[in-house]
Amino acid sequence: MVLSQCELTVLVTSTRSDSHNWNLVFLQLLIEESGHRVIGLGPCVPDDLLIEECRASRPDLVVMSSVNGHGYRDGLGAITRLRREPSLAELPVVIGGKLGVTGAPDTDAALRLLDAGFTAVFDDGNVAAFREFLALLAGQADQAGQERDIARRNRVTA
Repeated sequence: MVLSQCELTVLVTSTRSDSHNWNLVFLQLLIEESGHRVIGLGPCVPDDLLIEECRASRPDLVVMSSVNGHGYRDGLGAITRLRREPSLAELPVVIGGKLGVTGAPDTDAALRLLDAGFTAVFDDGNVAAFREFLALLAGQADQAGQERDIARRNRVTA
């Protein structure tokens, strides 16, 4: 069942120290089930490769996943580097999974990730909240597309 209103291009990646694959496979299937296209970078993605791929593929959303508990540390470094790039400063980027080694969600760490530039943080893999976020983003993209279409029609008929 396709739930989205507008197809997004979503880049799915892990953090630079996370070698897990199944979380990435799960995310790809979840995102594709919602009607979106996925570009998968795989595990252990260095920040430079993430930035290079974002520039090349111009995704609508970047999803970073962590299973090893270093998501906070690695994510903070990645988002800091990514936000320094003027062409990527407004790109929606989210992170989720196991973000710390304690095994418990850390509200302060999540707030620091948001302050550093993440659009949303899904600590401990809150799938329902991620689905809602994805649907909202797709709806906003659909609205923006409709507005562009109206503007184009107005220019053509005026």
